[in-house]
Amino acid sequence: VQLQASGGGLVQTGGSLRLSCAASGLTLDYYTIGWFRQAPGKERDGVSCISHSGMSTYYGNAVKGRSTISRDDYKNTVYLQMNSLKPEDTAVYFCAVNGRCGSHFQPSEYDYWGRGTLVTVSS
Repeated sequence: VQLQASGGGLVQTGGSLRLSCAASGLTLDYYTIGWFRQAPGKERDGVSCISHSGMSTYYGNAVKGRSTISRDDYKNTVYLQMNSLKPEDTAVYFCAVNGRCGSHFQPSEYDYWGRGTLVTVSS
């Protein structure tokens, strides 16, 4: 099983990025997918998640109203569209598979992880 997060980069405050999480060796439409982020010196926090059906989504307070999670099961990929980016969004973003999707979802609840992608928001 391999997960690869991509789409990070350097963006100015107020800009947008779309992160992608592509899977191989695993069919994503069977699983809940979560996005997490970890800023330097901080714990890894849940950002957003989507159920295997795509019918249920959850957003952490830090990104609620500014982000949209979606999935394309034909491409075996999950996306996180982030808008109105702020310097405090700077972090390494990770995607993970097969965990709970809901309030206070935790990294420890997820089984498979990919390498992260760095998002840097300049002020």
